Amino acid sequence: MNHLQRYLVDEFLEDYVEGDLSRRQALKRIAGITGLAAASQLLAACGVPQTTTATTAPAATTAPAATTAPAATTALAAPTASASDPNIIAAALSFPAADGQAMGYLARPAAEGPRPIVLVCHENRGLTPHIEDVTRRVAQAGYVGCAVDLLWREGGIATVTDPDAVPGLLSGAPPARHVADFKAALDYLKTQPYAQADSAGMVGFCFGGGVTWLAAAGIPELRAAVPFYGPAVPVEQVPQIGAPVLAIYGEQDTRINAGIPAIEAAMQENGKEYRKIIYPGVNHAFHNDTGTRYNAEAAQAAWAETLAWFKQYLDA
Repeated sequence: MNHLQRYLVDEFLEDYVEGDLSRRQALKRIAGITGLAAASQLLAACGVPQTTTATTAPAATTAPAATTAPAATTALAAPTASASDPNIIAAALSFPAADGQAMGYLARPAAEGPRPIVLVCHENRGLTPHIEDVTRRVAQAGYVGCAVDLLWREGGIATVTDPDAVPGLLSGAPPARHVADFKAALDYLKTQPYAQADSAGMVGFCFGGGVTWLAAAGIPELRAAVPFYGPAVPVEQVPQIGAPVLAIYGEQDTRINAGIPAIEAAMQENGKEYRKIIYPGVNHAFHNDTGTRYNAEAAQAAWAETLAWFKQYLDA
């Protein structure tokens, strides 16, 4: 298995053990990556899952200033961006790729004038309405947001009737194919009058965070990258990273956080610009306001940091 496949298998095993996935769901998702026999063995090795899980985590009140951002305790509404917002233009997108006509979702400011580009990579669920919403938030912040449907060769996420099949379809493709799709989207956008061709960044979540790390190493034009709790690139690819990286993590996401020391050391050894923020009291996928692990305070704080990173490196 490649590192993205290993990441997904470990995630589904963890979700199964914690009771967030039924055995049937976990078996289907893992089997789509490893095959049925291996998936059955992996689940059997996990033992009996927990019967209950907490859907929200309490926010910590203190944190080391250098690596951790505080999470407040007051509940906030998710900052959704409506498709009917008159200040943005949002619609499905089609653009040329090396082996066909790719699909995605584009959102941009309605006001005239070229704007920097922000590529958006979805989670292992595919290009969902939530990711479309995040792309519109990018446009509301003044950027040209573009989310690629990485299942366009399979007909697009809208044609996949079984959600548990999506991770297997995504991870069955070589990671380089996902990077190439985002490179194709960027090449297309660079030809459009509303886009600033020399200023592009990328943000991604979970699986998409892993793809964002890969794109930072594989797309030289990127000037900023913000992976949310995604698996970092293999350290041998770090020398190819050109974009400053802001890595977002949740304190309780111990599986992903175990990889922080290695990538941090590799980034430092290779002279790469890297900053991490670990939000206390929250777990993996805390930014997704449609999921059970959503934490509004941490999500909004992390999004503000994301926009500040893009402002620093894309608006200069």
